[in-house]
Amino acid sequence: QVQLVESGGGLVQAGGSLRLSCAASGSINSIGAMGWYRQAPGKQREFVAGFTSRGGTNYADSVKGRFTISRDNAKKTVYLQMNSLKPEDTAVYYCNAENLRGTYNYWGQGTQVTVSS
Repeated sequence: QVQLVESGGGLVQAGGSLRLSCAASGSINSIGAMGWYRQAPGKQREFVAGFTSRGGTNYADSVKGRFTISRDNAKKTVYLQMNSLKPEDTAVYYCNAENLRGTYNYWGQGTQVTVSS
């Protein structure tokens, strides 16, 4: 089992920045890919940014150039630095981890990000 705990959400004005953290615990060695998703009210959950199982990074087009995913292996933590935030970035942000086989996904509890105009 893998446990994921997010933190760092909050209320920020448009143009501001936030950094989200996702701390992983449990069967860390069973994790392949990790990343961030978000879900806005009335919308489906969507991919934001992530590390592939080989260590590469991917970003949604809507956040490229504004968001940066990084990790601290020693702290077993993945970060999402969000700059130049827009009201449309408002959502609950979820940390995701996929097992090595790609057959199971773990989710954190989510952290709210609200960007005011």
